[in-house]
Amino acid sequence: MARKFELMAEIICSACQDTGWVLDDAQGHSLARRCSCFIAKQGRILIAKANIPKRYERCTFANFEIHDETQRDALKISKKMIENYPVQEIGLLFIGPPGVGKTHLAVAILNELMSRKNAGCVFYDFRDLIRDIQSTFTPDSVLSESDILAPVFESQVLVLDELGAKRSSSWVEETIFYIINHRYNQKKMTIFTSNFLDTSDEEDPRQTMFKKTDINKKGDDSLVDRIGYRLRSRLYEMCKVVEISGKDYRKIAKQASYRF
Repeated sequence: MARKFELMAEIICSACQDTGWVLDDAQGHSLARRCSCFIAKQGRILIAKANIPKRYERCTFANFEIHDETQRDALKISKKMIENYPVQEIGLLFIGPPGVGKTHLAVAILNELMSRKNAGCVFYDFRDLIRDIQSTFTPDSVLSESDILAPVFESQVLVLDELGAKRSSSWVEETIFYIINHRYNQKKMTIFTSNFLDTSDEEDPRQTMFKKTDINKKGDDSLVDRIGYRLRSRLYEMCKVVEISGKDYRKIAKQASYRF
């Protein structure tokens, strides 16, 4: 019984006695401010609702490994974003090959924003989002399309991971443009990652604006091949493009660490 009361005492904040408020003396007057325990608790609640995959939930700036100068620059830009939030409205588009830390940095930004700025954040894999929306079209679905889109629309910061991973169709392009355009109009920050590089020698916009993706195309697709010119153009308006290069960390370092 004594141990039970000891444990209860340990979880009660000594500064505010779990009220969430502390009083500061300012020129003879008492001013109430939020206790640090309340801010930390709110951050934990936000993190629990952020839909971050377990594999990435512990991603931070501190454990981001740098093997290339572009990774160092990307980390610097990511930290600057945290400092500037919420004044900064411009999001980020991390572009680079697999295994260079794009998702790690995107999640690290969310973790920082939730723990330090109490910002409501949501993580979604591009393919999962499309699949979840499509699943609402079945007669036995208990969720509506608006149920899926509500947190995507309302979150202060959204990470859309692996943009372009699912081959584009007219419906996919329209759906993603609808989501991104809604956030753009509401001035809500969005962070994207993509394995598909952008190219400087794209076709004339008048030809690519309504060009359908060739699903039989072989070879290296560019970003515009996967998402269409219109969406790519919108991304340029709402995001700073951050290119990350380097070798696939998962393929080299992780494989070398496995011992059997």
